[in-house]
Amino acid sequence: MNNFTKTLLTACGVAVASSVITVGAFKASDSGLSRQADTDLSDNDLSDNGRTDANGRFLTVAQSAALETDFTAAAESTINGVVSIKSYVTLRQRSTRQSTPFDDPFFEFFFGTPRRQQQQPQQQEQQPKEQPMGLGSGVIISADGHIVTNNHVIEGAERLEVTLNDNRTYDATVIGTDPTTDLALIKIEADSLHVIPMGSSDNLLVGEWVLAVGNPFGFTSTVTAGIVSAKARSISDSRQGRMTIESYIQTDAAVNPGNSGGALVNLKGELIGINTAIYSQTGNYAGYSFAIPTSIVVKVMTDLKKYGTVQRAVLGITFRELTPEIIKEKGFKNINDGIVVEEVSEGGAAMTAGVKPNDVIVAINGTAIHNKAQFMEQLSRLSPGDKASLTIVRDGSTRNFDVTLLNNQGSTRIVKAPTVEALGAKFAKVADDKLRALRLRSGVQVSEVTGDGRFKRAGIREGFIISDINNGRVSSPEDVEKIYDAIMKSDDTYDKVMFISGVYPTGKKMYYAVDLAD
Repeated sequence: MNNFTKTLLTACGVAVASSVITVGAFKASDSGLSRQADTDLSDNDLSDNGRTDANGRFLTVAQSAALETDFTAAAESTINGVVSIKSYVTLRQRSTRQSTPFDDPFFEFFFGTPRRQQQQPQQQEQQPKEQPMGLGSGVIISADGHIVTNNHVIEGAERLEVTLNDNRTYDATVIGTDPTTDLALIKIEADSLHVIPMGSSDNLLVGEWVLAVGNPFGFTSTVTAGIVSAKARSISDSRQGRMTIESYIQTDAAVNPGNSGGALVNLKGELIGINTAIYSQTGNYAGYSFAIPTSIVVKVMTDLKKYGTVQRAVLGITFRELTPEIIKEKGFKNINDGIVVEEVSEGGAAMTAGVKPNDVIVAINGTAIHNKAQFMEQLSRLSPGDKASLTIVRDGSTRNFDVTLLNNQGSTRIVKAPTVEALGAKFAKVADDKLRALRLRSGVQVSEVTGDGRFKRAGIREGFIISDINNGRVSSPEDVEKIYDAIMKSDDTYDKVMFISGVYPTGKKMYYAVDLAD
């Protein structure tokens, strides 16, 4: 065989081998492998290490399976489990008669309502009109109609209307609310509903694809996609000072007004969060949205369904998030982040376990604590009576403390949801002629004082007619209940009082202060 023949056969062999490699590469691409685009470099163009070309430029060559980004399956399995929630209030139009100085409650308390004023003709009040108050979303969590949403979606509503993805509409009742986490549980009378399976927010990774499903601007069954951009995020500076438990999942999936209470799901179609807030200076989406993780949602929903209120564990400390300034100020060593204990409550769970001021909590039950959001999230999973292991750094050394958590009353017993029955009284409407005789424009009569309730302890007796509570006029038993509920749901722990003014049938006017604090 001459040199020419050898050269020819070698060239053919190289060509065939190159063709096989090329076909194999395209087949690999079709089976899920990524190929480099817009690159036409031969082997001679690569340096020995295979990562740069002859000119020293870096090349990117994919060698792993491409990320799955097909959202259709997750979207289809999710949209039927997300509902639209409309809230309504009733607007009651007042008389068009112009007010006079005699209308002042201060004047009326001392002098009653002047007869000449009573004789003035008044335009009859028009029939109350129901008006839409807001629009949000909710997620079906049980086939028999339990739905989780945000507390701010239903707060203050007198009627809730839930619309399913197939346009069936139901009125909903409130099972329980938790303003501290901004979650609420409502229920509709339906069955065989589509339920989004519950996923684990603990397993969620930064950079993972997620879908946000809801009803932005009233557009139903809307799905947007994004990635998880952060976990355990706190945004309390933008929540107007309300005391909250915050450990949000931050994403860049587009969320707008109407999305609140909707689902955040992974690509398996599992619920991993409830969309709650956005970071915006305009009120509309500006790049970041925040969802309550299922690690918090599951605990809150379970408690609301079982007890009507959240069984919240209290450690009994005040604390700050560790910062470089605090580290320098206190001279801490061998520690970079965690929760600094400032004060320990007398007789609280932490004091009983031996925790002291200036201790730094770095883990709860083996889970590392780097910031306030993580600390609050881990604590929110626990209930009064649960035992927890605290990992604490004290004087540069690490120690473990076993603590039995308590409730905010300092015990481990179940806390019941507050109801108006705790007042220990029954109420009835007052006849118009009786109101006129007592020179009152409105009022509710205490028809019965029962047991050892709060009314009896405050000195209120049967027959007393309540004219106003906390400077708000009352005209029906429902008004008393609404005011009571609003006080009990307030974030102000130290000012749960009903200031009541009214009159007995004899005409004797009285003031009472009813303490509602536990």
